[in-house]
Formats: sequence, C-alpha cells, structure tokens
Amino acid sequence: MRIGTRLGAAALALALSAGDALAHPHVWVTVRSRVEFAADGKVKSIVHDWVFDEMYSSFATQGLAPKGQLVTRDIFAPLAKENAGSLAEVGYYTTLKLDGKAQDFAPVTEYWMEERPDHLVAFHVRLDLATPKPVGRFGSLLVADPEFYIDFEFDNAPNGIALDHAPSGCSDSLTKPKSLESDDKKKLDESFFTNLSPGAGFGIKMASRAIIACP
Repeated sequence: MRIGTRLGAAALALALSAGDALAHPHVWVTVRSRVEFAADGKVKSIVHDWVFDEMYSSFATQGLAPKGQLVTRDIFAPLAKENAGSLAEVGYYTTLKLDGKAQDFAPVTEYWMEERPDHLVAFHVRLDLATPKPVGRFGSLLVADPEFYIDFEFDNAPNGIALDHAPSGCSDSLTKPKSLESDDKKKLDESFFTNLSPGAGFGIKMASRAIIACP
C-alpha cells in the first residue's frame, strides 16, 4: 500500500473490492476548512473537517462498534493515528500559499475521526503553520490529491471555507475548475489514470481553490 493514497486499511479494502471496474477517483471527500488568524493578523492555522463518502464510510466503520451504535473517536483512534501519519507524508494534500509563497506546517498533534449520525465518517485535523505569516497580497488554499485517487471538494458556500478572527476587510471565495466536456469525461477510465505520466497532477487541475484577500 503506497503511503498517503489509501487513507488506511478501510480504503485499501474498498480499492481491492472495486478492482479495475471503477475509474478514478475511488474516495470522495467533502471539505470544510477554517483559516485561523492570530491577534496580530497573521495566519496561524488551517483547520480541516473532512466528510467521507458513503462507501468509504461503510468500509471504515465495519465491525468497529456494536450494531446500532456509532463509532466514536476513541474507537477510531488507531485508524485516525494511522491516517494522520500517512497523510503527514503528503502534507495532508494541503497547499497554502500566502503572498505567492507555499507555507510549511508544524507537526500535527490535533486530529480525530468519528462516525456522524448520518453514518458518514468525519476526519478533523489542525495544521499549524511552522511560522505564522500575513496574507500579503492574497492567499490561496488548495486541497487535492495530484493522482485524483481521492476527490476533494469544498462544501458549498458558506460552509466550505471560513475565516476565524481575520483582520477587518478580509474576505474569502471559492474558485472552481472549468467543467469537462462530455467527451473528456468518457476518457476518464482506469487506463487513463494508469497511463498518466508522473507529475501530471490531474487531481490538482480538477480541484477547487479557496482565495483569501485582505486589504
């Protein structure tokens, strides 16, 4: 299992069961992100709350709790730790640019997983910047798997992106990629992704971006 692309044993089971019948992506994630600012107006943290699709959630929760009970954070703790470790090696699929410069994150200490009442699995993680920085001219937040095995998509406004204690006048917006034509969609079978050259970054091209602007 390649690090960072399966999100733990449950997603691996999903991939194996699906075989080659499914085209990429295999896992779908709805993203809600909060950009936290320090008192001096600098960006200090990105807080992600991800919700996984029904199929992944079913695999992830299978056999972990008695019938009729939700899988709690405590029960999920081993898988959450495994996922956090794997995701750390790929930067949590998160790219934050402030004033055009990519930012580094400190080691993660806050994360958890839980099953929601609707039986979808939620994953929470706080990414503290190694050094808090001001937004500058503008900032951008991208959450994407370059190989498009996992499809990350920001939740619809106003829930997809939020600014916490931002300086007066700051705003956020989401930009979405141009939709594929129907003929292009037909080409997106498993062989298409298998034959992509390294560094093609198809998942990044398909991803939305959050834009942060401050005066």
